[in-house]
This record gives sequence, C-alpha cells and structure tokens, in this order.
Amino acid sequence: MKVAEIRERARKFDIKGASKMRKGVLIRAIQSAEGNPQCFGAEWRFKCPEFQCIWREDCLTDKPG
Repeated sequence: MKVAEIRERARKFDIKGASKMRKGVLIRAIQSAEGNPQCFGAEWRFKCPEFQCIWREDCLTDKPG
C-alpha cells in the first residue's frame, strides 16, 4: 500500500503526527487504533495466520519498515 493511502487511513483515526511517521510506525499506530495487535513487521510475520490482513503484502517483504 502506498504511504499516501496509509496516511489517509491514519486521518480517519485522527492519528497525530502521521505525516512525520515512518511507514512501519504509522501502520502499527493504525493497528492499535483499530484495536488490533501492533504486529506489522514482527519477526514471526512469515508464520502469520492472518491471511485477510490489509497490511500482509507490505509486511511480508524483507524490510517492511
């Protein structure tokens, strides 16, 4: 997902300072605001059972952010 799309999603949750956050930090802030675990980029991400996660494609890269 493009950073602009992620920042737009962050605006919906009124996350302060979103324009200055790195991608991974911002995604984890959104995950928290949604009431989900802040797991983006976790070491165990390649074993993640959440196949419908909107962050999955970005998370499963070598350097997720």
